[in-house]
Amino acid sequence: MMKKAIIVIYFHILALGGFSQQLPDLKNVVVILADDHALKVTGSYGNTTINTPNIDKLSQQGVTFNRAYCNAPICSASRQSLLTGKYPHATGVNLLFTPFPDEGNTTIAEHLKKFQYQTAVIGKTHWNNWIWSPLYEAGTPKHGFDQIIDRNSYREFLKHLTMPEIPQGEYYSRENLSPEQTAEWMNCRVLPHEVFDRHSSGTYFANQAVDFMKQNQQNPFFLWLAFFEPHQPYYFPIEYANKYQPEDMPLPEGSPEDDRWIPEKYRNLTEAEKRGIIASYYTSTEYMDKNLGIVLDGLEEMGLEENTLVIYISDNGYLLYEHKRFEKHTMWEESIRQPLIVKAGSNFRQGEQEDALVEYIDIVPTILETIGVEPLSEVQGQSFVSTLSNGSPHKSLAFSEYLEDNMAMVCTEKWKYVFTTGSRDLGIGYQTGYGPSGIVHRLYDLENDPLEQSSVAHLAENAGVLKNLQEKMLGRFIQTHPQAPECPRGLTLEGKLVWFCEPRDIGADPMLDEFPYRVFKKD
Repeated sequence: MMKKAIIVIYFHILALGGFSQQLPDLKNVVVILADDHALKVTGSYGNTTINTPNIDKLSQQGVTFNRAYCNAPICSASRQSLLTGKYPHATGVNLLFTPFPDEGNTTIAEHLKKFQYQTAVIGKTHWNNWIWSPLYEAGTPKHGFDQIIDRNSYREFLKHLTMPEIPQGEYYSRENLSPEQTAEWMNCRVLPHEVFDRHSSGTYFANQAVDFMKQNQQNPFFLWLAFFEPHQPYYFPIEYANKYQPEDMPLPEGSPEDDRWIPEKYRNLTEAEKRGIIASYYTSTEYMDKNLGIVLDGLEEMGLEENTLVIYISDNGYLLYEHKRFEKHTMWEESIRQPLIVKAGSNFRQGEQEDALVEYIDIVPTILETIGVEPLSEVQGQSFVSTLSNGSPHKSLAFSEYLEDNMAMVCTEKWKYVFTTGSRDLGIGYQTGYGPSGIVHRLYDLENDPLEQSSVAHLAENAGVLKNLQEKMLGRFIQTHPQAPECPRGLTLEGKLVWFCEPRDIGADPMLDEFPYRVFKKD
């Protein structure tokens, strides 16, 4: 018993910065998470049109990763994977509307609570616990967070305001719109929402984050700040109108290979509508960057900048008409390769770009090692602290899965392999109209075809590469899938990939009438 107490005290000292000569005195953690932020729409990643001064400043103070991959190109699966350091198939959340299982998952917030950290999640969670809310005995799970400030909190905030008169004009509204009106639904007219910046939701969440940090200046804290931007309909307040003009927006062309996979909803968009959608996205991104700046300024004003680990990420990327569509839900680079910027104090590199291959499941173990806290044993990722410190290589392979469409991906520095069972047309409202494709193998040479315009899986000269990546994908499933022992014997390699790419969690398409939980009221 005494030995166990000594071990606990030892790790607590580590958590507060003691006993670690290699790491800086970092005790606080701030993770800032965007929603659907495409890596290329960031100044620090080379975009000279977008205005993102605060992200760019963070990049100058930390390490900017060029090849960081999310483990699922969809909100809920990626977010719960991020919080646990486990692949989506291991968290049990693969589908968009799967409730986040509390049992069997330990979030980083729950882990840090053991070391006297104050914890808060502010903004978007996408835990989907509203689906089961009437069935929980003692309320929905909090997953380790002392404070949860979400859209309901924002609505309460608005109730107590005396709102100023809004100028006459056109504002974005989904009233009298349906999702089938794709261009208008996605704000192709680049309209602001009917709210001033000081009363807007992103600004509210940023200010709440600063308040949380002020309240806990004397305590180690863990803040998970998840903005809703720039997710469509690309929210931005009145002051941001006319920031970007549609005619100035870049419009990718795609390739003939893309045509088979284009969702029906995007086929009849005009060029003006496409450019308008992109302009709205850019505007929402700039608005989000401003709110990120509120948080960074707050840290500096409180004198917490030097002992706070700051990480900027997005849950997944986004296609801005690359491959002729507007969404994530794919394995192209724009969907799964995300911004990742880590500012970890003066003992780590600053202002440097990093090409090491990393996965989002690596972020939890990296945070824990950086602040000197005991590792979380169930994580499936690997810390990249040595990469932050001295640019050491990290991984040779990244993995991602999108089981809404029975799809998985592995990539190396040079090659990317994408497998799909093609058992149905694309889901959650993105149907192509061509019907199920059947099993498809795609292989891209990322060095010679960085835009992924032409699969070379069919070339005999690539047979060895294809087989090697298929085996690596299967190995990743076998090593990490909780149901791997149940995989039927006697299946071919392809058959095993089909078995593992079948989602086993609870989820449904909310566009369908048979969505089983409509009886429950969404928060």
